[in-house]
Amino acid sequence: MRTQVALEAEQHALVKQKAASLGITMAEYIRRLVDQDLAGGRTGADVSAIIGIGCSGGSDIAAEGQAAVSEAVAALRDAR
Repeated sequence: MRTQVALEAEQHALVKQKAASLGITMAEYIRRLVDQDLAGGRTGADVSAIIGIGCSGGSDIAAEGQAAVSEAVAALRDAR
């Protein structure tokens, strides 16, 4: 079913950019967001809030946290 949604200019640009980075259309990106919301659950969490809060001395996750998160996200995307 076709539905029209009005976005602010900045929202439109960000949605377009995000969809392109995922290799999908804006419509598919928006459908996925709607599906996630209607499912009632969060599909992921922002792990950046916990990266670097402690130091065990045995890991470099605090220093290279963004790379680790990027690798994990890529692995999840490839699994789909």
